[in-house]
Amino acid sequence: MSCRISELVLNCNDPELLAEFWSAVLGYVELDRDEGAIEIGPPDRGFGGLQPTIILSPSNNPRTGRLPLHIDVNPVDRDQAAELERLLALGARPADVGQTGDEHWHVLQDPEGNEFCLLHRQLPFLD
Repeated sequence: MSCRISELVLNCNDPELLAEFWSAVLGYVELDRDEGAIEIGPPDRGFGGLQPTIILSPSNNPRTGRLPLHIDVNPVDRDQAAELERLLALGARPADVGQTGDEHWHVLQDPEGNEFCLLHRQLPFLD
């Protein structure tokens, strides 16, 4: 028997802001609210599906910047350049973590400064 990741929890100052951002990035919808936390996940799948849900948990002291664990995303319906434009329009910002400029990925920050990467390879959309 083994385990699989069912949800990711991100401590943040503004769960509303990040729920809106990450829902737009991933095509997720709001699934639940509990004590200020907002859970988002795939529409029509919810908790327990193939993709993990994300819980945006309010915190007075969230860590930002270079976290020990970060999220990587891949485009599903466009190329990397078009997806980068979309993410920047949603409020992502480029982040400098010492890249050389030769990488096949882009390091970005969400609206609260949490780093994530946009990878190059296009993945199939999971229905």
